[in-house]
Amino acid sequence: MMIASKVKRRVATIDENKFVSDAAQLMTKEFIGSVVVTNASGGRGLFTEREVMMNVVGKGKDPKKVLIKDVITRDPITVSPNDTAGTCLDLMKEHRCLHLLVFEGNEFVGTVSLRDVAELMIDQKETLIQHLEKYITS
Repeated sequence: MMIASKVKRRVATIDENKFVSDAAQLMTKEFIGSVVVTNASGGRGLFTEREVMMNVVGKGKDPKKVLIKDVITRDPITVSPNDTAGTCLDLMKEHRCLHLLVFEGNEFVGTVSLRDVAELMIDQKETLIQHLEKYITS
């Protein structure tokens, strides 16, 4: 099953010249685990809860003094809305990440998280079970 239905098309963005504390406040306010990072040239990166912990707080740095551009994931893993949940899960396992950027051709269309992929896979399994139950009882 393709991930198109789970792609979050309205995503939070933040400029790479903001501080990590700004990104953390935005993620807290929006109750999200990642923000798409932008810059003047339109380049994109991804900043996640993991960067806060592994690259800032875990290293004793002050989130109010560290710029996002210094700790973001540059060139994050990308997928297409036509990719399957299985493909996304394989990429997440291989690259040890929880979020993927979704592009249709060269156009950024949104993000997908491990939670989104898991929900899609569960939905697939439930649909299969329903079809099998119907087949068995008819």
